Amino acid sequence: MSTPDSGAPTLVSDLGERGVIERIRRRLPQPPPHLLVGVGDDAAVVEPERGAVELLTTDALVEGIHFDRRFSSSADVGYKALAVNASDIAAMGGTPRLALLSLMLPEGFPLRDLDGLLDGLLAMAASSGIALAGGNITRSPGPLIADVTLTGWCRRRKVLTRNGGRPGDALYVTGTIGAAAAGLGWLRVHAGTNTRPPAGAWPPPDFTPEDDALTECVRRHQRPEARLRVGALLGRTRAARACMDLSDGLADAVAQVAEASGTGARIDADTLPVHEGARRWFDSRREDPIGAAVAGGDDYELLFAVSPRMRGRLKSVIREARVPVTCIGALTAEVGVALVRNGRPEPLPRGFVHF
Repeated sequence: MSTPDSGAPTLVSDLGERGVIERIRRRLPQPPPHLLVGVGDDAAVVEPERGAVELLTTDALVEGIHFDRRFSSSADVGYKALAVNASDIAAMGGTPRLALLSLMLPEGFPLRDLDGLLDGLLAMAASSGIALAGGNITRSPGPLIADVTLTGWCRRRKVLTRNGGRPGDALYVTGTIGAAAAGLGWLRVHAGTNTRPPAGAWPPPDFTPEDDALTECVRRHQRPEARLRVGALLGRTRAARACMDLSDGLADAVAQVAEASGTGARIDADTLPVHEGARRWFDSRREDPIGAAVAGGDDYELLFAVSPRMRGRLKSVIREARVPVTCIGALTAEVGVALVRNGRPEPLPRGFVHF
């Protein structure tokens, strides 16, 4: 971004709330036909998807909790704020549609950082078919907060939930696990103990590992990929009976799906698709790669349960979605979750918790 001319506004406070909203409005692409009234009015007006149910989700990214300015750019934050919500829609078997963005901006927040945040969010929106329908701007006395509410749609009988699993269902996970946790770990080590950059110091230094696999881990932390296509296909074909995304780690998702379904679960450590870069990073830190990958959050892969009679249908989903999928265990009649290693069950590590 070019350096502003002398006298040009540089902070959000220079524009004021209305000016910031107008700056955002000018960035938006042509709205889709179903968005009848968008940014700039008291509320959005939306035409519902015919014959579908609405899916609603919300999630906020809080500075110091979900991201750190030392090693996430403003564009990374905008991208991730929308992606984590899209992942929730994917886990329900739905298709995302419209987003509301609420920004709580610290005093002296630079306009270039606002523009960067919008760059990331709108890039994610464009790749996912999501339209920004409105939101809110307010001043924050503390950290930067980016709060997104996302709507989606799904056919009434195609919605995936956490409680549909049954004993004997196989458990599958998309992609790989542990990458985001390893990427965050690498960034924390290489960012050192530096304090948060002062206003105007975004973006942060370019932290890039020499190891390509570890570089991918860093990007997975900064810009997670929502598994929208495979989630929608799992719901549309009814290949899965239960589903949840890995926002707080595989261990957390397994425990929650089992509890909601009234079952237990056994996970086979030998089958877990731990990302190669993550495995090497955890080994270098003398951490157990399996335990660290299972407990680590921010992967945003999908965990889902499939009945034996639907495994043929799942093969068709995998072919169409073109996403790696791994069978990692099964739901059991016996309550309780366990990680089986070398034939011996052990407690499943605890996933990420907010409190």
